[in-house]
Amino acid sequence: QYNTRCNKRQEHHAQVLDFVARTRCRQPRIGTRKLHYLLNMQADKTLNIGRDRLFNLLGEYRLLVPVKRAYHKTTNSHHRFYRHPNLLKPGPEQVTALEPEQVWVADITYLPLRSGTAYLSLVTDACSRKIVGYHVGENLQTENVVKAFRQALRRRKTTGPLVHHSDRGLQYCSVLYQSVHERNGITCS
Repeated sequence: QYNTRCNKRQEHHAQVLDFVARTRCRQPRIGTRKLHYLLNMQADKTLNIGRDRLFNLLGEYRLLVPVKRAYHKTTNSHHRFYRHPNLLKPGPEQVTALEPEQVWVADITYLPLRSGTAYLSLVTDACSRKIVGYHVGENLQTENVVKAFRQALRRRKTTGPLVHHSDRGLQYCSVLYQSVHERNGITCS
């Protein structure tokens, strides 16, 4: 009985793998979930297989299609503007945030939408990890990061020295962004 079941399972797996091979000839990047749907939609129902078993079977034969993640580049560090030294890096001039509103960190992340992509500019307090300023824009222009930074400045409660750290992207090193820092006496990192 055991051998009969094993033989039937191996035969079923061979039929499934044959179907996958034929389908992948026409559509090389078709994923496992779509294959699972197609297998279970066959009229004769002889190729029915569970989703997890199909994943395991294709993984065993190295037939899983690697997932390609969408990657949106938001940083351009190769520009003509001055790049400030990293004051958060260990060294003699290292700055450590011991209290809120001593070090702010800025970054941009993308938000996938049905209609395209939006960009979220964030200013975060390094000590408390709170978002102190943000702005959502349709592009990576400097004005969007300036709006987030100005919002953070309006919400600021102390007047002590402040270090502003960023990834040295084009927006953060631009003349417009640097002028906001100079007017408010903020050190860039």
